[in-house]
Amino acid sequence: RACPAGGPGAMAQPRVLLTKDPAPQAIPASDLPMEVCEVAVNTGPDSSSGLATAGFRTAKYLLPEWHQSNADLYHKAFAGCEQAERGRAEAKELAEHAAATAQRAQQDSTATLGQRLQDIHFWKTELQKEIEDLDAETGLLAAQKLRLERALDATEVPYAIATDNLQCRERRQLPDLVSDEVERELLKEAELIRNIQELLKRTLMQAGNQMRLNRDHKEICETDWSDKVETYNIDDKCGRYSNQSTNIQFHPSSVKFEESASTPETWAKFSHDNIYRAEREKLASINLRALIDNILHDVSEDLRMQCAAVNEAFAKRCEELDDTKHKLEHHLKKICKEIGDQEANIAALKQAIKDKEAPMKVAQTRLYDRSFRPNVELCRDEAQFRLISEAEELTESIESLKKKLLESEQFLRNLEDTRMNLEKEIAVKTNSIFIDRQKCMAHRTRYPVVLKLAGYH
Repeated sequence: RACPAGGPGAMAQPRVLLTKDPAPQAIPASDLPMEVCEVAVNTGPDSSSGLATAGFRTAKYLLPEWHQSNADLYHKAFAGCEQAERGRAEAKELAEHAAATAQRAQQDSTATLGQRLQDIHFWKTELQKEIEDLDAETGLLAAQKLRLERALDATEVPYAIATDNLQCRERRQLPDLVSDEVERELLKEAELIRNIQELLKRTLMQAGNQMRLNRDHKEICETDWSDKVETYNIDDKCGRYSNQSTNIQFHPSSVKFEESASTPETWAKFSHDNIYRAEREKLASINLRALIDNILHDVSEDLRMQCAAVNEAFAKRCEELDDTKHKLEHHLKKICKEIGDQEANIAALKQAIKDKEAPMKVAQTRLYDRSFRPNVELCRDEAQFRLISEAEELTESIESLKKKLLESEQFLRNLEDTRMNLEKEIAVKTNSIFIDRQKCMAHRTRYPVVLKLAGYH
């Protein structure tokens, strides 16, 4: 029937507000014929008036609620649009500000790198100039040092002549063994040459030390210059980077200050101190060169004046030189014989070591094969102990022979060095005998000239 029945059962339905449209009826109401139902009006205490439509009424929104719901959606949509628009504006403003800030920061960094390049170039130029000056000064000092060496070498001949003449005159027989003017001048010449040699040696040592200091400070400046060249290239490359560069990438770990990094003040002071010390050494080198020049001038003049005072030299010291030469030759003969014996001893020791190889192989092979004995047969028997003892004895013998071989080879090297020294001394004595016998007065005519004594030749 089209008319719903009302009764006590209808009141038991829950009053729940539906959140969606109710399901359509199986049979639409319009398809059934409408029938008017007369319902008795009950207005008494047990009346059920209005309960028949309670289920339909409670399952729907009220009209004000529907309007409020739509209004809430409108408001939410409007607020969302307004908030999104405000967020877009803020995002755009933030992006523009970030882009401008990044551009200014990059420009400032580029300008700072450019200023840094100028500072590096300044100190690099100063260091390069100092390096060139030090190198040139060291070359000049090396030339003066070479003059000193030549002058020192040039004093050997006058000293040998004066010494030889004095020794020869000591062998004069009476009554000619007198202390005359020649002997006094020869003694003065020998003493003068010795003092000059000591002076030249001290000056040579001083020049060598100064050259070492020059090179050390030049190396320090070169290291500093090299670091600045490398740094200049790095900063120059960094200054050429742009946002369009293809060789840039993220390095998050590089955004930090190194603990060992210097400050601009200490950085500049480091190069300044290097240049200052280099300048100080360069000035010391210049003063030393002037001192060397004065020393060589005075030395050459003193030697030539003393040479003019010595007019002649006399007999030679042949007996002493011959005796020394014969002794050296005698010792050389003994050394050569001992070298032959030592070489034979070394060969015998090498053969003895080689002879121990076969017994060692036998002992070690026996031990190796016995290590494959099965199970309980792998016994520490007397044979095993004796084989191990044999191997240890052979090893000890070989080590003793090798030690003795090394000792013998060292003896041989010492003998060879002694032989070389003896041969050198014999050659020196032979040359001295030749000078004493044949040169003397003729040799004094070959006294070094002033230029050679001054170190120019």
